[in-house]
Amino acid sequence: MTRISEKKAVEMGIIPKPVRSKYHNRKVTHDGIQFDSRREGDYYLELKIRKKAGEILDFELQPEFELVPGYVRNGKKIRPVKYRADFKIIHKNFDVEIVDCKGYATKEYKIKKKMLLFQHPDIKFSEK
Repeated sequence: MTRISEKKAVEMGIIPKPVRSKYHNRKVTHDGIQFDSRREGDYYLELKIRKKAGEILDFELQPEFELVPGYVRNGKKIRPVKYRADFKIIHKNFDVEIVDCKGYATKEYKIKKKMLLFQHPDIKFSEK
């Protein structure tokens, strides 16, 4: 039996062409957790080291904030608008920092970020 390369199998239509991400990010997995990009995965590893070293108290993955609550209009249920950050870090002085690892800031992200910072003016927000 003859083996063919993956490229040749795609050309022949035997296997589907791999779908490229819209923003060219590649998913990575660390500790059984899948991250949307290598940047986000690397930052997770950095936070683990910082926690072990005692630089930070703790961190949380994918914290979610409700920006606009859901409601009913004319009998139709309207879903809430939510913002999900990449990380929530709790520092040694109990300050909370929200971190988003972005390679490209979409219009939707910029609007949701503005809404989040308006609703939580005292929150520390960082982009990595």
